[in-house]
Amino acid sequence: MKNSADGELAPSIAVRSLSYAFPDGSSGLLDVSLSLPPGSRTLLIGANGAGKTTLLRLLSGKRMAPAGTVALAGVDPFLHGLEGVTYLGVEWVLNPIVRTDIAVPELLASVGGDAYSDRRDELVKILDIDLEWRMHAVSDGERRRVQLAMGLLRPWTILLLDEVTVDLDLLSRYNFLQFLKRETETRPCTIVYATHILDNLAEWPTHLVHMSLGKVKKWGAIGNIEVKASAGKSGNSKLGDIVMQWLQEDLDERGPRKGYGSEGKTYQSYEGLGGYGHEGAKH
Repeated sequence: MKNSADGELAPSIAVRSLSYAFPDGSSGLLDVSLSLPPGSRTLLIGANGAGKTTLLRLLSGKRMAPAGTVALAGVDPFLHGLEGVTYLGVEWVLNPIVRTDIAVPELLASVGGDAYSDRRDELVKILDIDLEWRMHAVSDGERRRVQLAMGLLRPWTILLLDEVTVDLDLLSRYNFLQFLKRETETRPCTIVYATHILDNLAEWPTHLVHMSLGKVKKWGAIGNIEVKASAGKSGNSKLGDIVMQWLQEDLDERGPRKGYGSEGKTYQSYEGLGGYGHEGAKH
């Protein structure tokens, strides 16, 4: 799939027979396989505890996957520390620096704002950021806008997002998603986005991945995934009906929660400023 003006090929994402256990021995992922084509925009769908965060952290190289199970653009992200892979996850938003008395322009400059001035200005406009803000005196939603600008300021080739729009209002989320869509349509890049919020997403994804209890149950191009004929009465888009159907099936299969743990969304510490952009993948 060639999706940039110069015909350069965007990176693909491949997972093959990936199983992962946490340090305490509990299972995180079980025999996960999927293939996401170059230039795709994938929604990662599943209930809390499905394994979405674990998968994204393995794709980013923040956790070591067994040899030969994960490849981004054909390369193991843990062993080789891919330039251009950006992961913005839950622990990223805990960075204490963005809660100190510091001005927005200083923060943006610290992650390359001057080197990518056009991109910086576009993100400031899209995310409706006030350059007069002091970070200790803004709301969580305003702080999240600045953090997104920091994380996306340097051009990336693979973007992995884990529930990073939860604090954005409807218009900001729409503008942000449209920016990401344009990115994949105008330059070689690929996105995987885990979220429970489906506002403005009906026409956004090219692919869906359905996870439940550490397994991938379904994946593929959105046009090839059908919703049951009985769906459609909820007032949702087709995407909303697909997700509602999947989550109900998962609940019916799983039953009441009895010891099913979360996927590790509470972290003891922030893993360094590299969480904002391109870091070596060994941690």
